Amino acid sequence: MHIGLDYRPAAGYATTGIGRQNFALEHALRAHPDVRLQLFGVAPFDHPIRRLIHCPRSSTPLNAVHRLPDRLGFEACFLPTALQDAEIEIYMANLNMGLPIGRKPAGMRYVLQLHDVFQLTQKNSHGSRLKAAFYRFTDYLSIAWSLRVADRVWVASEYTASEVRRLFPSANAKLRVLPLLVEGFVGEPADISDLQLPEGYWLCVGTREPRKNIPWFVDAWQSARMQFPSTPDLVLVGGDACLTESQRQLPGLHALTDLSDAQLHAVYRHAGRLWHPSRGEGFGLPVIEALSVGTPVAVASGSSLDEISPPHSPRFSPTDSSALIRLMGQLASAAPEDPQPLEDWAANYALDAFKQRFNVLLEELR
Repeated sequence: MHIGLDYRPAAGYATTGIGRQNFALEHALRAHPDVRLQLFGVAPFDHPIRRLIHCPRSSTPLNAVHRLPDRLGFEACFLPTALQDAEIEIYMANLNMGLPIGRKPAGMRYVLQLHDVFQLTQKNSHGSRLKAAFYRFTDYLSIAWSLRVADRVWVASEYTASEVRRLFPSANAKLRVLPLLVEGFVGEPADISDLQLPEGYWLCVGTREPRKNIPWFVDAWQSARMQFPSTPDLVLVGGDACLTESQRQLPGLHALTDLSDAQLHAVYRHAGRLWHPSRGEGFGLPVIEALSVGTPVAVASGSSLDEISPPHSPRFSPTDSSALIRLMGQLASAAPEDPQPLEDWAANYALDAFKQRFNVLLEELR
């Protein structure tokens, strides 16, 4: 099989969830004995990655993935001809969109990896209402087009599959569930004594988007601290820009940004529990990352977090503050959990499991 992969996420956003899954697809494709892989993307004139990928002759910033003019230039003007010239049989994109615009060549098949549809269902951080409306409209058109022309749509969870069916019923027959790869951490955790974190703190990872529900969660945590003195400190990885000024000043609240992988490894490992209060998640990478180092989790119900968390993990409504406060009081004095079952659960999303699922789906395309 001669396969082309959209490499824009890996080249421009290597540390993001979508970028990391772009690398996962590349790894699985290169490991398959029957695959010849070629990469397609954009790059500035002087960037060394131009020697590794098919890209337009024009210079394009690596981080131009979401700029509409650059996207149209790549997806409509460059990609259709480039794929035919390279004799690609199957082309894969994992940007939630991004498949070629125009008539599909005879015999070529397209695969779309769709992580979620929150661009269409949630309020995202775009800086202004006008900008948000523009992105929602263009994202809808792009996702709708990619779903229309795709031969297969790989989604990260049954929850996302149900959301796609609700919004785009005609895509139902194309949907397949491919949980994301969560490789865990390589090497030893860093020494984070300089961060001056207390023992047994609670942890939230990912704070930017409104759907992450962090201000609501911090209010509940503050109330729990007043009612239950044993409630631990709270660490937010991703910063506190989403909080009010009064929330930022709360005693016991710690905001961290720009952590290395080794530091993040240590922050997960030393946490008493990861909390994930999001109102909507297409997968929930932090949950598996925490479990992979034996840290227990508590998750909001109603999205993919229900699927990826161990059955015994505490769950709470992302809208019921009183119930969450009571749960915090219970867990503040709970006995430590055995980390081995948590690590075993996380192994279901490690490399071997991902490659096995990936190869089954790839066989469908022969």
